[in-house]
Amino acid sequence: MNETVKPAVIDDEEFHAAAESVLREGETVADLIDRSARAEVEYRRVQADFVAKGLVGLEEAERTGVWYDADEVHAELRAKLEKKKAQLSQ
Repeated sequence: MNETVKPAVIDDEEFHAAAESVLREGETVADLIDRSARAEVEYRRVQADFVAKGLVGLEEAERTGVWYDADEVHAELRAKLEKKKAQLSQ
């Protein structure tokens, strides 16, 4: 990979002005772009892991013939959430 390639957004005056308008104190456009790129890389890694786990689950369901109804799973998760909320409110 060529590390010297400059992102096109750096030369886009309209984008640069928009980016500058939302900077936090002491932050530069380069900081914003760096943080955004790192967040995107992390998002894509988490997304890839999620898809991989889903495919493993699909293979397991196909192999075993055991499938779970989405409404039942959602109800179980809602019950766990409500239980945790109740515990935290005490």
